[in-house]
Amino acid sequence: MPLFDATPALLVLADGTSYRGWSFGATGTAIGEVVFNTGMTGYQEVMTDPSYCGQIIVFTYPELGNTGVNPEDAESEKPHLRACVARNICQLPSNWRSTTSLPDYLKQHQIPGIYGIDTRALTRKIRHLGAMNGGISTEILVPGELLEQVNAAPSMSGLNLVKEVTTSEVYEWSEATTLVWEFNADSGKSEEFTVVALDFGVKRNILRRLASHGCRVIVVPANTPTQEILKHNPDGIFLSNGPGDPSAVTEGIETAKALLKSEKPIFGICMGHQILGQALGAQTYKLKFGHRGLNQPAGLKKRIEITSQNHSFAIDPDSLPHSDVEISHLNLNDNTVAGVKHKSLPVFSVQYHPEASPGPHDADYLFEHFVQAMRTARQAISAQVR
Repeated sequence: MPLFDATPALLVLADGTSYRGWSFGATGTAIGEVVFNTGMTGYQEVMTDPSYCGQIIVFTYPELGNTGVNPEDAESEKPHLRACVARNICQLPSNWRSTTSLPDYLKQHQIPGIYGIDTRALTRKIRHLGAMNGGISTEILVPGELLEQVNAAPSMSGLNLVKEVTTSEVYEWSEATTLVWEFNADSGKSEEFTVVALDFGVKRNILRRLASHGCRVIVVPANTPTQEILKHNPDGIFLSNGPGDPSAVTEGIETAKALLKSEKPIFGICMGHQILGQALGAQTYKLKFGHRGLNQPAGLKKRIEITSQNHSFAIDPDSLPHSDVEISHLNLNDNTVAGVKHKSLPVFSVQYHPEASPGPHDADYLFEHFVQAMRTARQAISAQVR
């Protein structure tokens, strides 16, 4: 039972399983793919990550809302999840940076949530059966009626959600991170590199890390033609994270193929990694329940990084053109592809999130690797001119 007056809520999965709990956030009905996140912190960063567009997030940590919400920690202008599932909710946050409570924040953005259910049992079900569509409602409290709406919703496979989260106009990003772990704070500051970032659903902290490494970042819509991208005369191209099925983002794949011909340095993260993989000739497939958490081990040849991950799809290793591309990282929990690099071009990508907010900082070196690739390319051009 709740410690305060609360509205009853219902969660129904596509397999017919139902859970009764209590509402927090907005009232109403939301349908989406039910996935779980194992992070013990950073719920605001998770909710505002555009990669969660179209999904209902089950948080395995037993209580949400303790630190409230503040504008500085948002990864985008608003939360993108369809709905939220929690074991327990803190109504009175305790954090000097907090400006509002989590329930009020979700209510403000018309996002429903359900709490008071056994999230451990729900997570075990998703791990056993795989991620599936589900619905949360405070309006429809008969499981069979809500199940009809769940079954009518499209599957995540084949769904292009990038158009829902990409920027509508070109903009420049200049804000950098100012953190105590800024090991490379002076890296690249003596020379500026222009990076065009294709926005498939980019997180702000990725842009901050690029700026921190001396990059002038120009963010463009996901459907920007190749010739428009190259008009900015970039030193490098960045392919961002994003939601949905990467194989459905056909414009992005074709653009990446064309950009490979420019031989400019290219760096991809998450969906950007999957799109780059397909541009190089590989295929992607949907994982059973994906990887969503802050402590996923990734590496190769006895080198391990603890990484932050959030994805439903992965590159099929057997489809990679191994004459040109090599695997640079594996997810060490299940040996799925977590990174690739081209053998002759300055092109590489990772499935995880090296910007690490929230999460560990083991993989931050990848931004410096990107900068070094741009520096080398610039020096080669200068040598040709001379």
